Amino acid sequence: MMNKFAAQLYTVREEMKKGISPLFKELKEMGWAGVQLSGFPPGYDPKEVAAALKENNLGTAGIHVPLSRLENDLENVIAEVSLYNTNDIVCPSLPQEYKNEEGYKKVREILNNVAKQAPGFRISYHNHAFEFETEIAGKSALEYLLEPTESNKLLAEVDVFWVKKGGRDPLEFIRPYANRMPIIHLKDMSNDEKQTFAEVGTGLIDFAPILDWGEKSGVEWYAVEQDVCPGNPMDSLQISLDNLRTLAKPFQLK
Repeated sequence: MMNKFAAQLYTVREEMKKGISPLFKELKEMGWAGVQLSGFPPGYDPKEVAAALKENNLGTAGIHVPLSRLENDLENVIAEVSLYNTNDIVCPSLPQEYKNEEGYKKVREILNNVAKQAPGFRISYHNHAFEFETEIAGKSALEYLLEPTESNKLLAEVDVFWVKKGGRDPLEFIRPYANRMPIIHLKDMSNDEKQTFAEVGTGLIDFAPILDWGEKSGVEWYAVEQDVCPGNPMDSLQISLDNLRTLAKPFQLK
């Protein structure tokens, strides 16, 4: 399982501004098997990113790409992603104008069209909590987007923190997406009145059964993201990785 833990680069978006290759080196030395691409500074060079991945022997746990690029710049997106040794492209959020019933139906159509136009790539959607605020045909907008049917080519990248923030149980929520979620987002929720972002294993979310489900259900990468850290984001990533190593020990013995 240790070869499935990836650091989501949005966590270290400020650190990336100081140099991509040195950051990747530090993450590899910390013990991460891979990174999920996101949060690059403006004007970044995709070839530099690809070289840094190869140089540091880091796997690529997919890439987050805005909906606007997926809809209007897919050819260039595919050309870029092809440099990174991954076939996972993830829509990370939605503009405000899509956060309604009509909008979600349009998003599902757009992303299914992207999947058809990008053979060989898997298209997933990463949630927040706002998708639980809209209901479509008796289910949340998120469940509508990720509906596990043969005709729906959109896969899941469930973020367990945001599921809990939306008032749902993360383990129960992910169950329908067995073998439809190549990447899952792990982040914890602080055990206080703020219920904000926390290092994995320090808060309210029980990760052991989530990891167990993931190992039985086709999860290929566990991507750790912490949107806001109390101090140095690298310290937060170290805490999360150390705790994941402890949680992973029973799986190493199987």
